[in-house]
Amino acid sequence: MGAEDLVKSGAERLDRQLWFTAEIDKMTSVLRRTVLIDRSRRENDAEHSWHIAVMALLYTEYAKEPVDVGRAVQMCVVHDLVEIYAGDTFAYDTEGNRNKEEREKEAADKLFSELPDDQGYRIRALWEEFDAMETADSKYAACLDRLQPFLHNTLTEGHTWVLGEADRASVEKRMAPIKDFMPEVYAWIDQNLDIAVEKGWLKP
Repeated sequence: MGAEDLVKSGAERLDRQLWFTAEIDKMTSVLRRTVLIDRSRRENDAEHSWHIAVMALLYTEYAKEPVDVGRAVQMCVVHDLVEIYAGDTFAYDTEGNRNKEEREKEAADKLFSELPDDQGYRIRALWEEFDAMETADSKYAACLDRLQPFLHNTLTEGHTWVLGEADRASVEKRMAPIKDFMPEVYAWIDQNLDIAVEKGWLKP
């Protein structure tokens, strides 16, 4: 069974909301390359989104600009919804990232149009704001999106770095938003990059 088997309420707005609610359950089946810290399995998109949403409550004191935590949390929980259709693109997959923007836009067109117009526009606007990384709230959410898998790598012997044969420069590029917007946190990242290279988890 799936969202298409939903019993209709008879109210179009409620039916569209219920369908969307059932459809986004598919996030639990979108596997990321990051493994859980206990290394028992790969995490899924829903777990990642929940994790960074909770993180949004914790790190505002390190942001260079004032942040609206509520808006940042909203971005955290919707930023990967399009991967239901577009799939997860591994950060260090050069080829996969070439058409990522196009695939995700098509997915957004399909997914968000299923909601009532006002809600579809609002959630899509949050998704687009997150990707643009121009506002303080979106910069903050994007930093957390990068910090969470970095933390996992430090505790899983560089699992995705080894998988992607990543070098220090590529990880530094990925972490650049944190260096700019949360410099105190980046000092911790830099320390861990030294350790990762020393241990052979990252190429120099």
